[in-house]
Amino acid sequence: MAEADFAWRYGPTALILGGSEGVGAAFAHQLAAQGLDLLLVARKPEPLEETAAAVRAATGRRVRTLSADLTAPDAVDRIASFAGADEVGLVVYNAGAESRFLDFLDRPAEESLRMAALNVTTPIGIVHRFAGPMAARGRGGFILVSSVAGVAGCPRNAVYSATKAFSNGFAEALWYELKPRGIDMLGLVLGLTLTPAMQRMGLKMDGAADPALVAAEGIAHIADGPTFYAAGTGEGALYLRSLDRGEAVRAMASSASELG
Repeated sequence: MAEADFAWRYGPTALILGGSEGVGAAFAHQLAAQGLDLLLVARKPEPLEETAAAVRAATGRRVRTLSADLTAPDAVDRIASFAGADEVGLVVYNAGAESRFLDFLDRPAEESLRMAALNVTTPIGIVHRFAGPMAARGRGGFILVSSVAGVAGCPRNAVYSATKAFSNGFAEALWYELKPRGIDMLGLVLGLTLTPAMQRMGLKMDGAADPALVAAEGIAHIADGPTFYAAGTGEGALYLRSLDRGEAVRAMASSASELG
């Protein structure tokens, strides 16, 4: 799609949640290069401002930032207030990485509930809040960044994998509902990706995908929903779906053990 066409369909402003590092930062650079101004939201202010400054310097686009906890009850209201009168034509929800492998009963319930807010409650509110104006204009798009962990239950990562399964199903259903209103919805499913969040987990990163590659694939395939499996993860997802559910869970447990 030509830059002018892309900017018309998904501009003038993109909102990137989880836009400070890794895949989110890659989206920021690439969407600005496509002619969009940016609203970047993330919890940590320092990497957020570093990414914003780098994008401004590289592209000259307008970039505003908000340091916010996406698990907070008022997160959606804060983000909507931050966006203000800006016309948001594209939303990338890239938050929701896990921080460690741990059995469900060994993990504080509060930690699991925060993960549910991050990957379920807040995305529901964000999509509802920003899809309405897009529908009124008859154009716009969403990219919900998900994970192959959502294809089957992942032991020691139970709530994360369950919430990513929600993200996958949510994107698929809304792809069908929103398309007639002129809105594209893409569930972008990632595998092992070389991001700071995954590195902080201490994962073995051999063969991990480049964040710039998966962001580029998401942008290229935004109109090809409902789902795109980034960096060749589709074959593995199809294999997991072909297994007996118990076998699929055991395969996920084995993969998690190898990574950790």
